[in-house]
Amino acid sequence: MKTRIINAFIEETRSNGIKFTMDDLARRLGMSKRTLYENFSSKVEILDSIIDRTLGEFEEESRRIIDNPELTLLEKIHQEIIVVPKFNEFYDLGILEQLKRSYPAQWERVNHEFQQWDDLKGLLEEGIRTGVIVDRNIDLLMKLIITTINATLDRQFFFDHSISVKETYGTIVDMLLNGIKKEK
Repeated sequence: MKTRIINAFIEETRSNGIKFTMDDLARRLGMSKRTLYENFSSKVEILDSIIDRTLGEFEEESRRIIDNPELTLLEKIHQEIIVVPKFNEFYDLGILEQLKRSYPAQWERVNHEFQQWDDLKGLLEEGIRTGVIVDRNIDLLMKLIITTINATLDRQFFFDHSISVKETYGTIVDMLLNGIKKEK
């Protein structure tokens, strides 16, 4: 039931932005507000649940990648950059801006996580130490990667240009790891 409510919350957000009521959500679900409140006490609790699940899945997937002895370091870096957690469709620039205005605590938490990526930083540092990655300023590399990946939050751009999320991530990782120079 909770997953159904979360999915409806995401759909409602996509349709009407984040400024909807629990009445609107109950109507979308075809259930009473009482049933809705039996599962979640507020919109904030639903938001927190989405954020918890997203960040938890991201961390779990990162651990799976890092701990996989069958992957080379470059494969780990590649896979780490393209980790896309469940409920990824919830996060876009419009929703984040609404979170910032109306739910600052939740926005701060998401923004902090979108700016941190310690697992990837560790992989890049290992790559520099072992000579697999060019020795560059690690903080600049992280800023470049994070900014590039966060650009995917502009869903309208990708929709307007008929680019899928999977294609976007693949192209980004290819350019980050291999550059844009054509091989001769």
